Amino acid sequence: MQITPLGDSAVVIRPIEDGEDAAADVVERVVEIRNRVNAAEIPGIVELAPAYATVAVFYDPVRVIDAGAPVENVFGWIEQRIRAALLEKIRVSPVEARLIEIPVCYGDEFALDRDDVAERAGLDWKEVVDLHSGAEYRVHCVGFTPGFPFLGGLPGKLATPRKDVPRKEIPAGSVAIGGKQTGIYPVKSPGGWNVIGRTPLRLFDPQKDSPALLQAGDRVRFRPIPRDEFEAMK
Repeated sequence: MQITPLGDSAVVIRPIEDGEDAAADVVERVVEIRNRVNAAEIPGIVELAPAYATVAVFYDPVRVIDAGAPVENVFGWIEQRIRAALLEKIRVSPVEARLIEIPVCYGDEFALDRDDVAERAGLDWKEVVDLHSGAEYRVHCVGFTPGFPFLGGLPGKLATPRKDVPRKEIPAGSVAIGGKQTGIYPVKSPGGWNVIGRTPLRLFDPQKDSPALLQAGDRVRFRPIPRDEFEAMK
């Protein structure tokens, strides 16, 4: 277990070295670390950000010092309490991973890169849709833009390299493939992933207490919908 500084107001907890091909058990470990540190209620911590194989812990140095940390060693004080939280036999209620269904219209007007994905996979479009919507995915982390989920579990046959030249603008709700992952663009933004459909759901709403629809550890399934249902759900 490595705990290292990230600037002067955050630390990174790293339970493993390589996160690029993080397996399901690594996701579980990252989520467990997030939950245990959160349950410890360490003074001054303001945010926890899980990633593929790390958890970033952001804190307010002033509040940490007010809680008793020595000015010359704020990091050491935070590190000690994080390690205690991870080792202590405190009761942390297991949180069952949520299963979130995402409706997706895979129609021609939304599947901007259908030909590239289908040709690379050696499948017709219906087979691509069946494969993509037939799998269950796991949210490894959320980032890039607010609420963007990086989803593991993409069938290997659908793996498609990111574009050499990203698009300047991808519509909000676009479902896309980037390498061995799939993801959803919550807001209109540039991007280099291969777009294969669009969801009418809003993945990021800053007016809500929990603005992002998805969080690390969630399970996700895609449900194909026709254009008329897409319009009705919007």
